[in-house]
Amino acid sequence: MALPVAKPEEAASAAAHDDLERIEIDVLLEAIFRRYGFDFREYAYASLKRRLWRRIHAEGLRSVSGLQERVLHDPDCMERLLLDLSINVTAMFRDPSFYVAFREKVVPLLRTYPFTRIWNAGCSTGEEVYSLAILLAEEGVYDRTRIYATDINEEVLARARAGVFPLDKMREYTSNYIRAGGKTAFSEYYVAAYDGARFSPSLVENVVFAQHNLVSDRSFNEFNVVVCRNVLIYFDRSLQARVHELFHESLARFGVLALGHRETIRFTPFEDAYEALDADERIYRKVR
Repeated sequence: MALPVAKPEEAASAAAHDDLERIEIDVLLEAIFRRYGFDFREYAYASLKRRLWRRIHAEGLRSVSGLQERVLHDPDCMERLLLDLSINVTAMFRDPSFYVAFREKVVPLLRTYPFTRIWNAGCSTGEEVYSLAILLAEEGVYDRTRIYATDINEEVLARARAGVFPLDKMREYTSNYIRAGGKTAFSEYYVAAYDGARFSPSLVENVVFAQHNLVSDRSFNEFNVVVCRNVLIYFDRSLQARVHELFHESLARFGVLALGHRETIRFTPFEDAYEALDADERIYRKVR
């Protein structure tokens, strides 16, 4: 059976609607930047549009323009939208093969340093921070490491500082931990409390949590390792290039950059500045 073909006037109407929606979204993002200083203007459009409409429906509104009016006059609405626009999909020892590679190929390099600074950029609610701390503790290098865990969203940073994660996630996280090369019983790192799993405060004794905007803020230290996994996929090409510049200038010579499985330094201005320590796991070392 042949599929129905849209009439020319219907196609033109749909195109006009999409153009108008794009204008509304551009105006909203400009308004957010000028009112609150958060810059989402170069985020990947398709993902951004989905997240905006999720908040539009949650607020009981009918249009992007309606969301703009509410956001401008209601800072609490902006906080809710910021949670939607922040990338908070995370898990402890997510992608266990990455942590295996980190143990085998990055930790030996860290052992050669008297002190190590690691930047976990886009740390979200902290699962990745605690995973790194556990791994570094097990490898005997945590006591001479400082982890800087940053995110654009202060609310998710507060959750990260608390170190309490859902109990119903512990089975999944335990499985990830074992596959990541964990060296003890995962349950030794947390106790059940407040309807959640509270992780040992000792895991964040050497962690500095701070608000940082990858889009607009600059480098704030020199690092031996930058871990930014599954964040750049939400940025458009030009913004990715700017963030790669930020990471490159933040890394010491022979520093390590770790990205997510769907991210790469290929086709960026800094492709030739790194060598692959593990190409499959997107772990690179700065060589120039």
